[in-house]
Amino acid sequence: MRPIQPTILIADDQPDVLEALHLLFKGEGYQIESARSPAKVLEALLTRDFDLLLTDLNYARDTTSGKEGLDLLTQAQALDRTLPVVVMTAWGSVELAVAAMRQGARDFVQKPWDNERMLTIVRTQLELGRALRKGERLEAENRLLREETSFHLIAESPAMHPVLELIERVGPSDANVLITGENGTGKGVIARALHAASTRAGKPLVIVNMGGFAEGVFESELFGHVKGAFTDAKTDREGRFELADGGTLFLDEIANVPMNQQTRLLRVLETGQFERVGSSKSRHADVRLISASNADVRAEVAAGRFRQDLLFRLNTVEIHIPALRERREDIPALAGHFLRHRLRKYRKVIDGFDRAALDRMQAHSWPGNVRELEHVIERAVLMARDQVIHVSDLGLRQGSEGAPALEEMSLEEIEAHLIRKTLARCEGNAQKAADALGLSRSAFYRRLEKYRL
Repeated sequence: MRPIQPTILIADDQPDVLEALHLLFKGEGYQIESARSPAKVLEALLTRDFDLLLTDLNYARDTTSGKEGLDLLTQAQALDRTLPVVVMTAWGSVELAVAAMRQGARDFVQKPWDNERMLTIVRTQLELGRALRKGERLEAENRLLREETSFHLIAESPAMHPVLELIERVGPSDANVLITGENGTGKGVIARALHAASTRAGKPLVIVNMGGFAEGVFESELFGHVKGAFTDAKTDREGRFELADGGTLFLDEIANVPMNQQTRLLRVLETGQFERVGSSKSRHADVRLISASNADVRAEVAAGRFRQDLLFRLNTVEIHIPALRERREDIPALAGHFLRHRLRKYRKVIDGFDRAALDRMQAHSWPGNVRELEHVIERAVLMARDQVIHVSDLGLRQGSEGAPALEEMSLEEIEAHLIRKTLARCEGNAQKAADALGLSRSAFYRRLEKYRL
């Protein structure tokens, strides 16, 4: 497949200038669009992306001062500050060039131009523009990922001591880690802790929910695609492996990888090589892989649904997270942490929990584990009318109280309740629960996210 050529927007009010530049750049293989007024330039910039803007500083309204061009430059920079802008004018002066550069122009060309100099300037600015945009994109992604992957590891109970010891021992290494445990136990938090303890902590932690992919997009999501690879592939796109280059890739719910895709994932883990969908060019990504599953992956291997050689690659070290009912000593600290977070979110003032509320949380079975506790605390903050949280605010039912009557519940509450009960019956195994409910894997995970289960 031919590489995608840069697109240049040329702005000038003289047709002969537009034609001459069109021929010059077309010979270099660039894609060209033209505009004959500042208004048309802004209209074009609002409707599509360009790799470079080459614009005159003088238009019909004012042919000498360059004011129209300088105003356009300011507006273009406001729309996209990473867009390289090269300005040109037949009335060039040092003062005008300095003014244009101060307002963000990357270079200045005086008419009539020298073709070789023009081409050199354009090539240089296209390369600098690509580098700047890539840097800005990566910084934005890293900033978003840092916000999304902030974590607070609360683990004081004896049941969590082995987990903390393993994090301390294997965190600084590049060893692949498989994290196991029931749904909602905090496998993602452990993955973040491992990344934070590693030498890759300053690089991205990219999180992928393997159960959340719609059918047919696995390869595109993980390995990227090139423009035209399929109907909706309008542009080149980097996959998760490329985004995680130098950092950590966390594959959550790894047991849900389709059997026909496991071979390709194994190859990437063995060689570090992969191709974007629609391309034959091999790429390389240096990533540390952390995976997680609430299913018994060894049972999946025995059933022929998961490759044993892939499991060997994934679990150089295995960390098992105990269920919340096995680490009840952590419940008060976890509840306090979630309370402080929700108080900031909803700007409420609550001093804490009364004794009965704490006792009720300690007695609850927590089939949804830490995630269920977080949801219960959020509800309690919203429902609380006093400066302390009472049992009634938690919404936890037990024993003779039974479940709320169906006629008292909304359709969404009924669906969430049914999913919760099915997960508990399936011991937290999401795949089994999805099968029991007659849902596809992706549909089931969309509901888990919707109801924060």
